[in-house]
Amino acid sequence: MDHTAHHTSTAHNHAAHQAASGHGEHGGASWGTAAKATLHCLTGCAIGEILGMVIGTALLWGNLPTMVLAITLAFVFGYSFTLFALRRAGLDLKSAVKVALAADTVSIAIMELVDNGVIALSGAMDAHLSDALFWTALLGGFAVAFVITTPVNKWMIGRGKGHAVVHAYH
Repeated sequence: MDHTAHHTSTAHNHAAHQAASGHGEHGGASWGTAAKATLHCLTGCAIGEILGMVIGTALLWGNLPTMVLAITLAFVFGYSFTLFALRRAGLDLKSAVKVALAADTVSIAIMELVDNGVIALSGAMDAHLSDALFWTALLGGFAVAFVITTPVNKWMIGRGKGHAVVHAYH
């Protein structure tokens, strides 16, 4: 088989790779890249949010302190996923914190706004841990947040913002 037409050079074409993978600065991000970035953020947010809601509900806290705890833990866990990856890649803590804040803040903020809006509007804040409404609203809120945040992440990554700043470290 003649492969000369397929591969004319042994040099790696980084610009073509960036454009094809959605990591290019001005070429825009692929939907797959945006979905992965959103899922990464959502995983950390979900862990923190669920933990905060469960703790606040189990301790019979009021709605406001429970939501504050859940949102705080969502940000902590959301940032921590990125921080661990950046530290593993060799970044010092101060630099890793700066990159994580730049990469995740908008994504986490949108997800928390959407998710907590769904929870508040559904009346799930008054439900108990054993109620289907509690879990349906919480998980449904995550699904809605994913759908709304993915296009935002696609737009940001395509402009070298958000999760695009993390790509240099993996």
